[in-house]
Amino acid sequence: MKILILGGDGYLGWPTAMHLTAHGHQVAVVDNYLRRSLGREENVVPLVEVPNLHQRTALWESISGYQIPAFIGDLTKWEFVEEVFREFSPEAIIHYAEQPAAPYSMLNRRAAMLTLRNNLEVTANVIFAVKQFCPDAHIVKLGTMGEYGTPDIDIEEGWLDIEHKGRKDRFLFPRQASSLYHTTKIMDTDLLWYGVRLWNLRVTDLMQGPVYGTETDESMIDERLNTIFNYDEIFGTIVNRFVTQAVVGYPLTVYGAGGQTRGYLNIRDTLQCVHKSEQTPAQAGELRIFNQIMETFSVNQLAEMTRRVGQQRGHVVEIKSIENPRKEAEEHYYNPSYQGLLDIGVEPHYLTDEVMAGMFEMVERYRDNIRPEVIFKGVKWG
Repeated sequence: MKILILGGDGYLGWPTAMHLTAHGHQVAVVDNYLRRSLGREENVVPLVEVPNLHQRTALWESISGYQIPAFIGDLTKWEFVEEVFREFSPEAIIHYAEQPAAPYSMLNRRAAMLTLRNNLEVTANVIFAVKQFCPDAHIVKLGTMGEYGTPDIDIEEGWLDIEHKGRKDRFLFPRQASSLYHTTKIMDTDLLWYGVRLWNLRVTDLMQGPVYGTETDESMIDERLNTIFNYDEIFGTIVNRFVTQAVVGYPLTVYGAGGQTRGYLNIRDTLQCVHKSEQTPAQAGELRIFNQIMETFSVNQLAEMTRRVGQQRGHVVEIKSIENPRKEAEEHYYNPSYQGLLDIGVEPHYLTDEVMAGMFEMVERYRDNIRPEVIFKGVKWG
């Protein structure tokens, strides 16, 4: 298939581009380096500098033989969107192209407005572009489990059947975002559902939990193909952060009581989920929602695993509870359903001591690059 990856320079976008070309698809990528530029503005850079998108695609072609055309531009600008869709004519669109960090969205009003404008305008432009240029194309959109919040009931996969005063109907599961980033993801889902109802679009919305790791089958060929690895509070996901903190001797930053429980997945499983979703597309007029997680952990459980594995590798690992800068429940019920992706063939990779030890090995190799002063920025939700 011809697959267009929006946000193809990102933590997930670049590995997805390599993975899909390695499986026979014709892929093009789009990016405007927003995440890189925001990282520089906030003085938080990745553990290892990675090549730009043109360099990455050239390197991948020289190693694998697969070409990946790269479009560099801003997807909030309709003229650029039109150019990309007319030139490439995709049959499927993988939509990662958003400001991806909840903490960044809570920094200040400017960051909040950038997140709102960028994320909603890009999603709206994608919907209009599919309607106009490729109405049969399948949109695979990266949502987030953070849309649901932590309700005191089981979390279903996107939809909830309701009986009220003797009548029944089916609604999107209630959303309750904890950050402005998560709020934009809720609005994305509403926009997509509107496009499905109005124009009969076909959409898969993947409610993804925090991802960890960098290693994929494709990146193992050459470490220069590795994706971005952030370890700071703003752009780094929790497992990646904890491993880096342990390596450099920085106390693991557990927010409050540490009972916050979420669903997690290995970066390899993100690639699987996207690939399987593309292989079994939603029907015309269907908004299909999968909860994209493979297992659940509390913050305390992740901290204890990090300490155990770190100590086995000779690190002195301290766990430190700090005042929670976020507005969230620190102890709560959490029981999400996540069967749908397994039903279409995803085979999970679980977070074991061995898997975490592999992450330690990678971070230890670049220990001298770690800047402890950027690990915790103290972004307050209030």
